[in-house]
Amino acid sequence: MITVITPCYNEQDALELFYEALTGEFEKMNTGYELLLIDDGSTDETLAVMKKLAQKDENVRYISFSRNFGKEAAMYAGFCNAKGDYVAVMDADLQDPPSLLPKMLEMLEGGEYESVAARRVTRKGESPVKTFFARRFYKMMGRVSDAGIKEGARDFRLMKRQMVDSIIAMSEHNRFTKGIFGWVGFRTCWIEYENEKRVAGVTKWSLWGLFRYGIDGIVNFSSAPLSIASWLGSW
Repeated sequence: MITVITPCYNEQDALELFYEALTGEFEKMNTGYELLLIDDGSTDETLAVMKKLAQKDENVRYISFSRNFGKEAAMYAGFCNAKGDYVAVMDADLQDPPSLLPKMLEMLEGGEYESVAARRVTRKGESPVKTFFARRFYKMMGRVSDAGIKEGARDFRLMKRQMVDSIIAMSEHNRFTKGIFGWVGFRTCWIEYENEKRVAGVTKWSLWGLFRYGIDGIVNFSSAPLSIASWLGSW
């Protein structure tokens, strides 16, 4: 069985479209699945849509947070509650194409990898400012960290249960899952794809939010900040 973890914050317009696309792929794959939806304190009708889908399909479960804790907390809650032999993380806006799942599963079942991850090779449709800062972030992480974060890497990936259990065991309070994926050390194959436009709604990431997210990654998975602080403290 495959568990798909989908963090949601104000995704009322995209969620049913995502569900239809995802279940369509599972019908082709002829495999058991569960869709684990995490409501990250949404202020729109996202939770109502989740309840509707859960009533319609017994393979759909949901968890609702009391407030917005952020995507990292939502993913961690999903990992801790996933039942599948394989576990995927996907966004509800269809920028993570469900059509990639059959290929991902085929590669995992081949036995060579424990994880198949997706990375965008283009950023068509994004603002030039966001694209600039994203590329600078990945270049910096490549220089100061050994977490193995590739440029264009998404949270979208399919993993074997062993890898998921290792991620859960890393009980950091301030989590940076993109770094954790690489840190746990399992063999990963990368699938490249063209950027997909959001199917509905608007992005929840502001430039300030992306900046803070990048700082978390650098602080959590690089010794550079500590080295700089130690160097400055010696003066």
